[in-house]
Order: sequence, then C-alpha cells, then structure tokens
Amino acid sequence: MTIEIELKFIATSQAADRLGSQLAAWPHQHSAPIALTNIYYETPDNQLRRWDMGLRIRGIDERYEMTLKTAGQTIGGLHQRPEYNVELTRPELDIARLPAEIWPEGCDIGVLQQQLKPLFTTHFVRERWLVSYGASEIEVALDRGDISAEGLSEPLHEIELELKQGALADVLALAAELGKAGGLRLGSLSKAARGYWLAQGKPLQPVRPLPLLQVKPKATIEEGMQAAFSLALRHWQYHEELWLRGEAAAQDAILDALETARQAFALFGALVPRKASSALRRQLTALFEELEQKQPDAQSLCYSPLWLDAQLSLTGWLSSAGWRPFTTAKNAERLQGSFKRFADIMLGRVAADLKETFGTIRQHNEYQDKAVRLTRQLLAVHLLAGAYPAAEVEGWLQAWQQLAQAIYSRRQHELDALCRQALRQPAFWLNGKV
Repeated sequence: MTIEIELKFIATSQAADRLGSQLAAWPHQHSAPIALTNIYYETPDNQLRRWDMGLRIRGIDERYEMTLKTAGQTIGGLHQRPEYNVELTRPELDIARLPAEIWPEGCDIGVLQQQLKPLFTTHFVRERWLVSYGASEIEVALDRGDISAEGLSEPLHEIELELKQGALADVLALAAELGKAGGLRLGSLSKAARGYWLAQGKPLQPVRPLPLLQVKPKATIEEGMQAAFSLALRHWQYHEELWLRGEAAAQDAILDALETARQAFALFGALVPRKASSALRRQLTALFEELEQKQPDAQSLCYSPLWLDAQLSLTGWLSSAGWRPFTTAKNAERLQGSFKRFADIMLGRVAADLKETFGTIRQHNEYQDKAVRLTRQLLAVHLLAGAYPAAEVEGWLQAWQQLAQAIYSRRQHELDALCRQALRQPAFWLNGKV
C-alpha cells in the first residue's frame, strides 16, 4: 500500500499548453508523453462507490496494472488516499490478488468479482516532469484526453502535483506559482467521480442549503474547527461545479460558503489569534466582494488567480494546521477541550445576540439594517448545532429564516409577527457558562 499526496487541478486548454514553458523555470527531468487507457469497474448497485472505493485497470502499451483506491481524505483539491497496485499480464480483473484486509467484513470476494463490470473509461496522454522545488521533489503530470461512458464524453485537461519527497508546503507553493497565469482551478472531483456522473447520464444536481455540521462523538474544539472550515470548502466547491454548468442560483450558495468560512473565523477567534489567518481572511473577503458586487462570468472567475489563491490558501491552512504556530500554550490546551461544550456556549451567545438585536426593534427600517447580522448568525448555528436532533434544529432555524426572507423581500406587514415568533422559541441546546 502507498499513500498518494496529490494536488489536482482542472485546467483550460491554454493553461495546459503553457505548462511546459512554466516548469522550465525550475530544475526538472522531463518524460516523453505516453498514452493511457483506464477502465473503471463497478457493480450494478454501485457497491464500490458506497464503500468509497475506486477500481480500475490501466493499460500502458502492453503492460497492465490493477489499482484500488480506498477511502481517504480530500481537502480542496488535495487528495490523500490509500492505493493498492497489482501488475497484470492481461487486462482482466483479479481482485483476489488484492490484500484481503481491505474489504469490509463479510464481503464475498468471489461474488463481488462476478458482479463487477466496466462502467466508464478514460483515454488520455500523460506528460510528466519531475521538478526540484524548494527542498522537495514534485512530479507534475499533465493529462489530456476524455472521459467516456454510456455514449457520453467530456474533455479531460488535468494537472496533478504529487509529492515524491519533501514537504507539502512546497507543493502548495509551486501550485501558487503555476496559478499566477490563470486557467487553473482545484479539482475536488476525481476522474472516477466525473466518470460516475457521466455513466448516470449527466444528471442535474440541486443547489443545496448549507447542511448542519456533523462531527465525530467527543470531538475536540480543534477538530470541530477543522470540520467547520472543511464544510465551508466542500459547499463552495460543490456549487462551483454547478455554477460552471450554468446554474445561476449556485452563485448565492458560493457566497454562503465564503461567509460560512468567515463566520468560522469569528466563532473560534478567541482561541486562534487574527494574525494566524489575516492573509487568508483578506483573500476570502476580496473574493466575496468580487462575487457579490459584480455580475461575474463563472468561467472567468473560477479559473482566475484570485479564486485559486483563496482555495489554495484555505486548503494549505487546513492541511498544515496553520493556526498552531500562532496559538499560545493556554489556547492550544483549550483547543483540546470538548467541541460539544464549546458549541453549547456559543449557541447561547448567538441566541443572546439575536434577542438583543431583534428584541428592541421599534421601526420597520431597523430590520433592513440588521438583516446581514441575522444571516451570519444563522450560518454560525449551522456550524454549532450538529449534535442535536435535526428536526429540532431545523424548526428553530426555520422561524429565523422566515424572518430573514421577509426582510429581504420587504414584506413589511409580516415582520413584527415573525420576529415575535422567532424570539419565543425555546433553546434546543444545553445552556452552559463560559
């Protein structure tokens, strides 16, 4: 087994064309392009997908290799997944040759082998450079071709940076250098994920509301903080794909994602000093303002250096725990405390703020002035309330969301009644003291 650490990009054709000349700025070894064919396999009921596995056979000339990738971690476009490789003499699956312990308990390997069928294929030419950058050796691969399934196809222009030796920080720094010319965006979806989408007939995907943050039982405050930023990044990148496919409503969801990240900074600000994230927060604010104040073209903005730098910075900050060098010993200890306890305290503060903000309104024009504050506090609740029954949380949120909708649509005659209704709601969380 190996653990791949890769940073993946979707590239425009222009960015793909200039990659070689960009890499000439650093010492490197170039490998001649080779043609690759990959056949991905799945069961009729998508069992491997449900296990978060991907299985393929790759053909290179007359050589074949079977690869299984199992559940790992993806932050932004940074992919870290266990990978198992087996050389084959012919392009035929033989999953019995994979380690037995990778399969879920009770899995019948023989039955699974019979159920597996080709689902989609990728055909591309791969060109590689082994680049010396900083103190690291980084393999840069350019893939150009297509993904095909069920008579449908989609062009493939991908750039992957794989750390061979050294530090992840060098991978992120090299990526930032390559991104300065534009034409790159982080690839949160693997080739396999895109292939499944094609195999399903390119179904329309819905714009999603921000979900409630779910963390593991007994999570620490630091783990909850990491999960909060990761949720915002996932929400951003999911809707980025939709916006690029022409779904105009996805732009508002991206704004919600960016504001969620900014609210996370506010929630954890007492434990993580501002200097730990000042540059990142400036990038997110600049991007938020660009997205909010103008009528941007999705293709232009999503492939811009501004967009890429913000995602790279957030990805790097999360993957390297960029707050730790700035955190005092006392706050480092506090970050290991209970996230559930922290969430209860902060939910109490959010409720107190909403009561103070909306409990003293005397004129209708005051609602408009406080609408942004309401939206931000409701996003904070999404990051804090995951430990409670979803129905109770959604009921509490709904009353405040109805008020927010009435404010933004200027339904003045409903505001006072909706405000009283929201303020009357009992707490769904356990009250705690700081």
